[in-house]
Amino acid sequence: MRIDLHTHSTASDGTDTPAELVRNAAAAGLDVVALTDHDTTRGYAQAIAALPEGLTLVTGAELSCRIDGVGLHMLAYLFDPDEPDLAAERELVRDDRVPRAQAMVRKLRELGVPVTWEQVARIAGDGSVGRPHVAEALVELGVVPDVSGAFTSQWLADDGRAYVAKHELDPFDAIRLVKAAGGVTVFAHPLAVKRGEVVPEAAIARLAAAGLDGIEVDHMDHDEATRARLRGLAKELGLLPTGSSDYHGSRKTCRLGDFTTDPEIYGEITRRATGAFPVPGTGGPA
Repeated sequence: MRIDLHTHSTASDGTDTPAELVRNAAAAGLDVVALTDHDTTRGYAQAIAALPEGLTLVTGAELSCRIDGVGLHMLAYLFDPDEPDLAAERELVRDDRVPRAQAMVRKLRELGVPVTWEQVARIAGDGSVGRPHVAEALVELGVVPDVSGAFTSQWLADDGRAYVAKHELDPFDAIRLVKAAGGVTVFAHPLAVKRGEVVPEAAIARLAAAGLDGIEVDHMDHDEATRARLRGLAKELGLLPTGSSDYHGSRKTCRLGDFTTDPEIYGEITRRATGAFPVPGTGGPA
C-alpha cells in the first residue's frame, strides 16, 4: 500500500481542487490519501464526491499552533468535523487570515513592493488566504524567483520584514480538542529548519506526554540525518512515525507520494480514531 497523509487543495493553499487532488492521487498510484488543508474542512465534500474507486480518503486538517514563540503545524486526522469546540477554534484561525494577509500587503507596500490586496485575493480564490498566496504574488511581480524564495527574513519568514502574526492554537489545547473530537494528532515536519526556528526536542517530549500520537518523519524538508534522528525520537517517546508529501500542487516541487507512511502505522492511526473513518472510493465522476 502507498499512503500519503499530508496534502493540500484549493480549500487552503494548494492549486488542485479537492476533486482534482483525489484524481491525481489515484493517478500517482496511491492507495490512501489524506486531505489536510490548513484549519479547514471545506474540501471534504468535493473530495468524497470525486473519490475514485480503489483510493481511500482520510479526512483531516493542518492546525496552526505556536509554543514558546515558535510556530508549529499539527496534523489532525479523522476527527468529527462538527465537534463544536474544535470547529470554533478553526473558525478563529480562519477569521484572522484575511486581516493578517492584508497587513502583510501593507508592510510589503511600505517596503516598496507594488503588491495589492486584489492580487492576493485573486490568487487565493476560494481558499483560506495565507502566506503562500502572498508569496505567489511576489513571484508574479518578479520580486522572488519562486514561492520558497519569499519565505526568508527579507520577506515572509517568521522573522521577516513583512511577517504578521496570526491567531494560533496552543498545541496542548490542539491535542486536547482533537482527541475530544475523536481524532489523532501528528506533529508536521517538526525539524524543518529551512522554514525557520523549530520546536526543541524537550517540547516534543512534553507534547508526547500530553497525548500527541505521532511525528512526521519522512518529509521533503528533512534530510536523511534528520529523518534518522526523528525516527529515534519517535521510538524513544512512543510516537507513531509518519511520512507524507505535503503536496500543494504546482505551488511546491513535491509530488504526491514522494514520501509515504508505513501501512502498520496507518492502521494504528485508524484504530485510534473514533470521530470519523476513512472513506473508500466507489468511483467518482470522471
